[in-house]
Amino acid sequence: MSLPTEPATALARARALAPRLADRAHDHDTAGSFPSADFTDLREHGLLGLLVPTRLGGSGASFADYAAVAAELARGAGATALIFNMHASVTGALAHAPDDLIRQLGAGDGFFASRDRLLARAAEGALYAVAMSERGAGSRLSRITTRYRRTAGGFRITGSKTFVSGAGHADAYLVAARDADDSGNGNGPRISYFLVPAGDGLRVEQTWDSLGMRATGSHDLHLDTEVEPDALLGGIEGLAVPLAQIMPQWLVASYAAVYAGVARAAVQAAAAHLRDRGLHELPAVRSRMGRADAAVSAAELVVAEAARRVSEQPGTPETNQWVWRAKLVAGDTAADVASRVLEAAGASATRRGNPLERLYRDARCGALQPATSDVCADWLGIAALAGDPDQDSEIPRW
Repeated sequence: MSLPTEPATALARARALAPRLADRAHDHDTAGSFPSADFTDLREHGLLGLLVPTRLGGSGASFADYAAVAAELARGAGATALIFNMHASVTGALAHAPDDLIRQLGAGDGFFASRDRLLARAAEGALYAVAMSERGAGSRLSRITTRYRRTAGGFRITGSKTFVSGAGHADAYLVAARDADDSGNGNGPRISYFLVPAGDGLRVEQTWDSLGMRATGSHDLHLDTEVEPDALLGGIEGLAVPLAQIMPQWLVASYAAVYAGVARAAVQAAAAHLRDRGLHELPAVRSRMGRADAAVSAAELVVAEAARRVSEQPGTPETNQWVWRAKLVAGDTAADVASRVLEAAGASATRRGNPLERLYRDARCGALQPATSDVCADWLGIAALAGDPDQDSEIPRW
């Protein structure tokens, strides 16, 4: 593992690593295998500690710094960037949640020591994954069925998760679970977060065989395990939904940076393919590429503006609107641009092994990844009509 680096240095290292990730991407996509060598590189270059404060050995990066790094990694391998995004969602939420906010939500002094240990481990190379989604519930926290009960030694967690990127390769998993003894009392179930170490009581089921992002290894994770009291994130029960509403960037806009990077990679791959075959001389092809470049540039600006606002004014209504805009625009743009440039490239680019074929499949997942484009558009529509997007909907947003 390298020494901690300044965010600007981390960005330069991500940019330098991208071609190396791209060289491996085809084989991992074909096999649906976890990109272990990619994460060896990320560890050695200090990128797993990107969002960890410098006092704990990390780079102390902002959300805007993260977004820039994630986009560069995605230009190399979207699946690797997506796994990195999940890790960053855990470390970023821990590092960037203001101490006074966490205290207002009920955290005691013990939480801060536990948080610092977890973040220091990330700076040392630990990889964290997210285990939130479930079959039949998706990422809607209020619908999950994984449960926890208090025990003499901590908590017993039982249930199953799906779409767990990096399953079987993470050192710990951020698990969302509902209180088995809570009736809800009309306020919805009490949903809590636990950081569950890999090991006994966790079983990975090899279920991931998807259209795109195949190398994320997003297999199912089955849990029947007991954890220590300090595994409860923040030491606070019922923290999941409030955090989702206050800090939606880690569940929404963090994906946007990845898909903006994938979209840019699709334009670059198409340009290489078209020039190699002499198709760049056709006016219709140049027109498609011009529109694609403009669309991706616009999406990059939206993501950058959202990231800037999160870094400077997190949690404000205006910032959160930009968070949802970023995910909607990046997801839709990636899918649309990849489709258009693939049409320009022609049938030869659809052969397995052509980078554009893989990028097309990866890009298509952006609008489907939570929050989906339809969910983002609905949230923004309520806001545009002067409503409260987190409250004024027929079903719970989370």
